[in-house]
Amino acid sequence: MERKILVAVDEGEESAYALSWCLKNIIAENSKDTLVLLYVKPPQVVYTALDGSGYLFSPDIIATMDKYRNDVAESVIEKAKKLCKDLQDVKVETRVEHGDPRDLICNVAEKMGVDMVVLGSHGYGVIKRAFLGSVSNHCAQNIKCPVLIVKMPKACATSSTS
Repeated sequence: MERKILVAVDEGEESAYALSWCLKNIIAENSKDTLVLLYVKPPQVVYTALDGSGYLFSPDIIATMDKYRNDVAESVIEKAKKLCKDLQDVKVETRVEHGDPRDLICNVAEKMGVDMVVLGSHGYGVIKRAFLGSVSNHCAQNIKCPVLIVKMPKACATSSTS
């Protein structure tokens, strides 16, 4: 059985853990699965003189910010591909999109007709999730295929941050 599995990756340890967990527990050895690694660059906030903020960025500064965002995207995708280096017979595709991660993950999953979406969870509490929104919550409620939310064990989170 061939499956197409989308894994959303970002700069956080949670998405790297979710990808590792997926590789160990979902991807079958010698399968013909396709693993799609998706990184979504968040929208760039640009202030202009017209918005009353008083900030106006020169084209050089905007170009520098764009280069940095592209470098981050490339770094995240390369790190994710390294985790997948030992896969046999599994096709690994990468995609970098630009926009709101919640909407783009849903849209890409639907357009590609994936069989499953795997997401890491930042483990935000109720209040932080209310203010920041939860990408995984949004995707779980809006994607038509199964969505697996992988939560990083507290032991891993505390040992990697100390």
